[in-house]
Amino acid sequence: MTSSSTGAVPPLFAARDAGRRVLGPHPGGEGPCCWRPAAGTAGRRSERPGDYVGAVDQGTGSYDVVVVGGGHNALVSAAYLARAGLSVVVLERLGHIGGAAVSVEPFAGHPARLSRYSYLVSLMPQQLMADLDLDVRLASRTTASYTPWTRAGRDGGLLVERPEGEATRASFRELTGGDDEYAAWQAFYDEVGRLAGVVAPTLMQPLPLERELRDRVDERTWADVVEEPLGRAITRRFADDTVRGVVATDALIGTFASMDDPSLVQNRCFLYHLIGNGTGEWRVPIGGMGAVTDALARAAVEAGAEIVTGAGVSSITPGADGAEVTWHDGEREHAVTGRRVLSGVAPWVLRILLGEGEDAETKPSGSQLKINVLLDRLPALRSGVDPAVAFAGTLHLAEDYSLLEQGYAAAAGGSVPDPLPGEVYCHSLTDPSILGDRAGSAHTLTYFGLHTPDGLFDADPGARDVAVQRALASIDAVLAEPLADCIATDADGRPCVEAKVPQDVEQDLAMPGGHIFHGDLEWPWAPNRSRLDTPARQWGVQTEHDTVLLCGSGARRGGAVSGLGGHNAAQAVLAEV
Repeated sequence: MTSSSTGAVPPLFAARDAGRRVLGPHPGGEGPCCWRPAAGTAGRRSERPGDYVGAVDQGTGSYDVVVVGGGHNALVSAAYLARAGLSVVVLERLGHIGGAAVSVEPFAGHPARLSRYSYLVSLMPQQLMADLDLDVRLASRTTASYTPWTRAGRDGGLLVERPEGEATRASFRELTGGDDEYAAWQAFYDEVGRLAGVVAPTLMQPLPLERELRDRVDERTWADVVEEPLGRAITRRFADDTVRGVVATDALIGTFASMDDPSLVQNRCFLYHLIGNGTGEWRVPIGGMGAVTDALARAAVEAGAEIVTGAGVSSITPGADGAEVTWHDGEREHAVTGRRVLSGVAPWVLRILLGEGEDAETKPSGSQLKINVLLDRLPALRSGVDPAVAFAGTLHLAEDYSLLEQGYAAAAGGSVPDPLPGEVYCHSLTDPSILGDRAGSAHTLTYFGLHTPDGLFDADPGARDVAVQRALASIDAVLAEPLADCIATDADGRPCVEAKVPQDVEQDLAMPGGHIFHGDLEWPWAPNRSRLDTPARQWGVQTEHDTVLLCGSGARRGGAVSGLGGHNAAQAVLAEV
């Protein structure tokens, strides 16, 4: 148990001084697009739905659907259902919507808006964005990845372009001394791409059975990705330790596992990271991740949904024809009923809200270290590559395959890995707009560390500082100058560095164990013997209660900023109600 998990229900309550806001059509207006502006916004149409405040008596009474939580999946559900003509209310405990998909200005004196928790978008289907008329731009990164290396006293880097070209081939040749490894790379990802092409179109459909997909995929590819620990395929098909590591990292994002783990949790993580829209490309949301959830909130509100912030849910009581949700605004308790209740919170938290109590044995365990940094300039690299090329994609650090396995063993034994595997993203190279008036000079740097399970920080509070120091050391190891020389300072003269371990994610977002996927990912299909006899089961959003469904990352096809849980829950409701 983490320190913030003792009494898991209280963190769901809004803070005592949190202001309650309701976003939604003002009842005195002329339809869903007539709003009452918040103070200071009169006479103009806001670009942010959060600038509109509806009537303060909303969020009580009865609705067709009550959505618990205001993350991106919850907003997707609300938008689809409101567009279908159902009455919908969203209850969010925080003072803002978006959950983990938000943009913030964490450094005083700087207008830079960083995507604090989630960074990139791949799994959100284009069809979903079109269905909801989302005004969201996703930009491709010019570099897919860059991996610095040092061998025989020589510094270099493995460059993977987007799209791959001659520079990528030459980079593989420089690292490995020949063309065999790049040929193996192309063959492997061509096979994975065909698998993605089969799976991706099913994500917004009722769950297929496993055999229905297996019959359409090459036997070797299915075995490599679905049936055997992924480490076997990687070590069999690639010879170079660095190349193996670049392939393996997609299996370890937010997932604490060895590449040989028999549970195949690493395989499932790998698959999700490679199937987005059939290409697996991870793109940068222009305006930051908050632009995505702002667009979703706007779609929901303009369709007639109500969004209540500062509404901490304390219990859900299912019945035969619906469910009652009890929530608190920091001053008093309220109750609202719905024919269906959709849960955007983690399944572990949902069970508590349903009155089942905390179960330490089933609590998810997150594994990531997130560090957000604001730089005055990009640092030079030891390899001599242009920083604008190296930092434009995913910069892999200490992620050779052997180092990944070494890091897992260290963390499993209770120690912070040294070196600490991780990767860096610089979104401002793709989207300078997030820097405000510092666009063109400053840059954001986001570090995502692997093999940092929450248990490390429970056992040793000092492990946080050690992990941050080792993360920064892994960056310095590939630079020609200290990163500290490039870090901006805030209005109080402090370095612009912000770190989040799993305990912080749990405390901030009520995600148990700080698990960014709400729990281990599942295969995006149904086992062959599944009973798919209800719409909720057919869409992978069922709970033990017919009137309560999952709509968040804990749904069967959850994880990442995809909206799939929200879409699929909405389809199940529309089939039932």
